[in-house]
Amino acid sequence: MKKIVCLLLAAVTAVSLAGCGKSSDDKKLIVGTEAGFAPYEYMEGDKVVGIDMDIAQAIADDMGKELVIKNMEFEGALLAAQKGKVDFVAAGVSINEDRKKKMDFSHEYVSSTDVIVVNKNTPNVTSTEDLNDKIVGVQQGNIADFYVSNPENVTPKDIKRYSKFVQAAEDLKNNKIDCIVMDQYPAQELVTANNSLAIIKKSDGTNDVLFEDKYAIAVKKGNKKLLDEINKVIDKLIADGKIEEFTANHTKTSGK
Repeated sequence: MKKIVCLLLAAVTAVSLAGCGKSSDDKKLIVGTEAGFAPYEYMEGDKVVGIDMDIAQAIADDMGKELVIKNMEFEGALLAAQKGKVDFVAAGVSINEDRKKKMDFSHEYVSSTDVIVVNKNTPNVTSTEDLNDKIVGVQQGNIADFYVSNPENVTPKDIKRYSKFVQAAEDLKNNKIDCIVMDQYPAQELVTANNSLAIIKKSDGTNDVLFEDKYAIAVKKGNKKLLDEINKVIDKLIADGKIEEFTANHTKTSGK
């Protein structure tokens, strides 16, 4: 009898565990993100908002579903998508060959540029050509992490990886790192919130761009049905000029 009870409990436990992670509710659409990447995703009170969240909401609306936002670390969000614990990730996700082996990606919806943030009072890096032998801060798992880790691009003295850019900013202000490599829009938000930080400029006053990047939405490998739905919405948002509208709205208000 005990053996039968144990077997039944084991079966119930297995079913419970199988139900963990992403909700089985077909009326909900779960997006994973990391709300420390303004203006793409950031906190406004206790709510996650941003360009990516507006896009995610448009996808949910088109599918007639309730959007559920799961805020987590960036690498954790990507892993959650791979394991099917969230429906998709919208978090300023760049496409690279390694990620394409593990996830499928939507059409690109944002072109971005990565820049270098330095301590304004003690700028140990002066240009995009000056990263060799420096201590470089990046968000772990971000495309900037991949870029500075490739010796064909740069050879830093050390790479410090952070889950949040606010942590990197504190270390930069305290001269524990020489610079941060990051997307230009979040960089602008970061320096606006920290007067002692600055983005490296060229002689003409424009940002000194390290490399260019594009963002897309990531889904579990093989989830073509959802990917087709997402692509349909992204194509319409681009055609209607809504992505530019979302960007304008959040670059004016984020970080305030």
